[in-house]
Amino acid sequence: MNSPLRKITVQVPESDLERAQKYTGEGVTETLRLALRNLASAQAQRELLAYRGKVTFTRTWEELKEDR
Repeated sequence: MNSPLRKITVQVPESDLERAQKYTGEGVTETLRLALRNLASAQAQRELLAYRGKVTFTRTWEELKEDR
């Protein structure tokens, strides 16, 4: 992690936090970090979807597969 850390205080419903921690199997800090990364990922995916149907590829799927 190269970003500087920022300490915050948040109030969240206890049941939401417990459910999230049960899902991740992690503590509060790591659970919140994961949630923030997932939110940023969802935003990036939405931005990429704006290009759907607007990008033309010059190589076929088979050519890309062979290039591995």
